[in-house]
Amino acid sequence: METENEANSETSEQIEQNIEKVLAFYKREDRKLGPLQRIVELASNYIGRPMYLALVLLFVSIWVVFNLGGRHFGWHEFDPPPFVLLQGLITFASLLTTTIVLISQNRIAKVEEQRANLELQVNLLSEQKIAKLINLIEELRRDLPMVENRHDPTAEAFQEPADTDQVLSALDERRTGESIYQSAAGFDLEDR
Repeated sequence: METENEANSETSEQIEQNIEKVLAFYKREDRKLGPLQRIVELASNYIGRPMYLALVLLFVSIWVVFNLGGRHFGWHEFDPPPFVLLQGLITFASLLTTTIVLISQNRIAKVEEQRANLELQVNLLSEQKIAKLINLIEELRRDLPMVENRHDPTAEAFQEPADTDQVLSALDERRTGESIYQSAAGFDLEDR
């Protein structure tokens, strides 16, 4: 039982270390933000909430009710129908909202690209380590007198690290083939 608890403790420590490394990565990215980018991020976080939509709808409703119902109370209409001033304000707000969202998405895309590159590097390193382990196990199997020496073509194939250039070329060829086929069918994968 002691060894199982120790193994669980070591696993928990490793998980905790991994979580800390991921958090450190995101903290480093946050420290790279300038003051203007921080403002854009705050605005983007606010715009992305349902409350923003509710406030916009409330603002437009009050504007319309005030301008249409103002006649009944003797108020002066400052933006009579078709609400040209309101349309201008909504257009300007839409421009700002779109720009803020695009800026935020660009930053998120850069962070995700860095994370994907890191993930690719870790995967390639893991693949190399696994190939080396298979190689060592096969060598050990051949050297042990009590283990029957047999030919294992799968283990032989796995001893060699994957040729990433070959894999990427095959993916590109297949994707190009699918795009040509689907273009002939009238749609493309990228439209999905």
